[in-house]
Amino acid sequence: MNILTISGSPHVHHQESVKKIMWSVVIAMIPMLITSVLFFGWDALRVIAISVAACLLVEWLIQKYLMKMPPTINDGSALITGMLLAFNVPSGLDWWIVVIGAVIAIGVAKMSFGGLGKNPFNPALVGRVFLLVSFPQQMTTWPDVAPLLNITDAITGPTPLNQLSAGIPMSISSLLAGSHGGSLGEVSAIAILLGGLFMLWRKVITWHIPVAFIATSFVFVFAVCAISPDVFKVQLESGVMLNALSMAGVHLLLGGLLLGAIFMATDMVTSPMSCWGQILFGVGCGALTVLIRLWGAYPEGVSFAILIMNAFVPLINKGFKPKKFGVKTVKI
Repeated sequence: MNILTISGSPHVHHQESVKKIMWSVVIAMIPMLITSVLFFGWDALRVIAISVAACLLVEWLIQKYLMKMPPTINDGSALITGMLLAFNVPSGLDWWIVVIGAVIAIGVAKMSFGGLGKNPFNPALVGRVFLLVSFPQQMTTWPDVAPLLNITDAITGPTPLNQLSAGIPMSISSLLAGSHGGSLGEVSAIAILLGGLFMLWRKVITWHIPVAFIATSFVFVFAVCAISPDVFKVQLESGVMLNALSMAGVHLLLGGLLLGAIFMATDMVTSPMSCWGQILFGVGCGALTVLIRLWGAYPEGVSFAILIMNAFVPLINKGFKPKKFGVKTVKI
């Protein structure tokens, strides 16, 4: 008796494949990789290499010896998880902490649910949040930027979010270019935007989640600054204090907001399928990010916001189901 086996949806024939999409994302992250090495030296390359190698090894071991299935590490998904995990940690992080993050990201957040396409939460963010909760001191020790071959001159310095909380003047040019402390992938807004434009061009992502995420954060910060100007006080190195509109714009460049909006929240597996669902998802991410930054215990709220909204994705998909083909809607 022949048994017909049907694979999971969607059943659409297209020239794109999972492997092509994943490698397009890898190419989009190259600008961030280059800028992280330029600004943090070889330590950045060390963290990225360890994270990627650990993610690939953990996935291979689990698939081969626990799940008893052919390893699929060549599809690029574990590579992306390793790179994104590295982009969300400081360049001076100890190697064994990076390995623990990779084990949690791949072993717990991805493979325990069945592998690629079955995980409800973004694996890299799960690994990052686990490390932040377990090793708060190491995860919040930020080496300052240093020339590529002169990393011995690097010192521990504040991130722009820490500068904002402490009232330390900041430079717009450093926020755009990346010459300031922070996680590897969040420092250069220009590099992140270049990668985002490439993914939009390749149609790997759509505009709905990034625009909704960024616009909601902008409007929320603008409203708070307009009502209570003392909440956010952004001072430039020139001594100029910015108004509410300018402060909202600068706030988008702080921390990992752009990295989260473009590379983390747009994960196909953990984000809604419909356009309106994606917009709602992005709005929720933006609102939660600002709420956590304002009133939470951590200065950064992007990772927590995206993971919280990941949990709502099944509900959002049910609420924004596409109209069935051939079904005529009745207007009330």
